[in-house]
Amino acid sequence: MTKPIATVSRTRDIMTQHQLDFKKSLGQNFIIDANILKKIVDRAEADENTIAIEIGPGIGALTEQLALVVKHVYAFEIDQRLIHVLDDTLKNYDNVTIFNQDILEADLQAFIKENVKEGQSVKVVANLPYYITTPILMKLLMDRLPIESMTVMMQREVADRMAAGPNTKEYGSLSIAVQYYTQSKVMMTVPKTCFMPQPNVDSAILQLKRREEPIVKVHDENLFFELVRTSFGQRRKTIKNNLQRGFKDRLSKEELQRLFGEADIDPARRGESLSIEEFASLANTCYTMLEV
Repeated sequence: MTKPIATVSRTRDIMTQHQLDFKKSLGQNFIIDANILKKIVDRAEADENTIAIEIGPGIGALTEQLALVVKHVYAFEIDQRLIHVLDDTLKNYDNVTIFNQDILEADLQAFIKENVKEGQSVKVVANLPYYITTPILMKLLMDRLPIESMTVMMQREVADRMAAGPNTKEYGSLSIAVQYYTQSKVMMTVPKTCFMPQPNVDSAILQLKRREEPIVKVHDENLFFELVRTSFGQRRKTIKNNLQRGFKDRLSKEELQRLFGEADIDPARRGESLSIEEFASLANTCYTMLEV
């Protein structure tokens, strides 16, 4: 029986056979522990009715474990060198399709419409490249795709920030953006020893389950997210100071004072102390004031 791809010996053999080296610029760290990958597939609650979208399959270690369980895996790989490698390592699986494409440029709305039948569930399962984790997840969330969940491995620190609550040092605009659209939970930590080459930091598996509706109702999403980002502009400063700087062309000092009064929020607080509901109240009050 062939060893899983996610072993030290198989990974080395594949790298040698195809004369590959690891591209640091693409954040390539290949996982060498098949048990971790099986846990990811298990935590994703993937089954024979699942259409899995994978991002950055590398040499196919996670793709292989997914293919053993799901209906079909569609994997997006940006590195041209790895396409013929994946054709080789996954040749025994007829339920895998590889695209040599940057996920940030893919029209996933049209792709899902074309490839997913009614009744099938779409799940993103991936070991995301560290250098581009946040842009990828924000694209998947903001494009409002019919994706049931995302179970993704990423840098531990980024996972903690995405799942963080108010009054923690990890909590920020990224936490709010992710939690606006999803319920987020860090499922487990993955030590750096599980990768080749070893990264400098540990990883974590984060699961994001899409909410049917965003957690709060806002009149203008762009204004809401702008206000959130501005409130965290300088973490040590109060929301009053941050908003005074960021909204100076739109709100006078008097109007800003009225904004805090009407939203019933103390302007001396810092952004990290506000819940997502309080940010929504602030944004909706601000929207009404700017509309008048």
